[in-house]
Amino acid sequence: MKAYAKINVFLKVVGTRGGYHEIASRFVLRRELFDEISFERASGFALECGAAQIADNIILKAKAALEQAGFARELAEFFSSHKIVLKKHIPIGAGLGGGSSDAAFMMRLLNEKYELQMTDEDITYRLSRLGADCPFFYQPTPTFATGIGDQLMPIDFDLGGYVLLLVKPDVHVSTREAYAMVRPKPSSVSLLQALSRPVETWRETVKNDFEYSVFQQYPEIAAIKQTLYDMGAVYASMSGSGSSVFGLFTRSQIEAEEVFHDCFVYETRLRFHPI
Repeated sequence: MKAYAKINVFLKVVGTRGGYHEIASRFVLRRELFDEISFERASGFALECGAAQIADNIILKAKAALEQAGFARELAEFFSSHKIVLKKHIPIGAGLGGGSSDAAFMMRLLNEKYELQMTDEDITYRLSRLGADCPFFYQPTPTFATGIGDQLMPIDFDLGGYVLLLVKPDVHVSTREAYAMVRPKPSSVSLLQALSRPVETWRETVKNDFEYSVFQQYPEIAAIKQTLYDMGAVYASMSGSGSSVFGLFTRSQIEAEEVFHDCFVYETRLRFHPI
């Protein structure tokens, strides 16, 4: 099973509610970049994920959320003879939603496989408690997300024809620390209206609120964004809480590997309605 990555076209933290941050964001799924999740026979439960962190892995938090929801017996029967094998391809600490995607896809699979009969609303609620982008991965359509990431509004909007260049330096940004540093502030403009305008105008109207504090702590990430603009990007932004930065271009950037020689670099031409 593939758990896909995402980028945030923009990300605004507008307030807090019940201990959670309220956001406004436009999510875009990237199917070319994904983790692989499988269940294999074993003598007992385990999470096998190579070099990825295990202790606080969000997959384990998703499993615990299902157990607390009253499905401990069903899951215990399965996991007494199976282990989860996670092959990470989405960079960790990149703001690409790799962990959130892993959790959402696993919860969907268990709900279907064991007929737990959780509704979409049930799953969306439980996923929203794990991370602001988790609900999106459960219903990955072009989405404008608000609330704590649990209010998803389909949006007829695409970036078809642009070339997406994604760059991740060898820097890991902790999502928890990034949220601790950000200062919530309501938007002074209609974000939906701003998105409806030409992409070339976004540089002045939409942004990622995490950039201010993350760029101060990691100036090399800020430098990547500036370099993307110097290369001719019509719009560039950090994705999620970082550390990856993407640029939208009108043509392929064949020199990108050389320019960002010490970074993870990924380029793709976006199709219309990329989901």
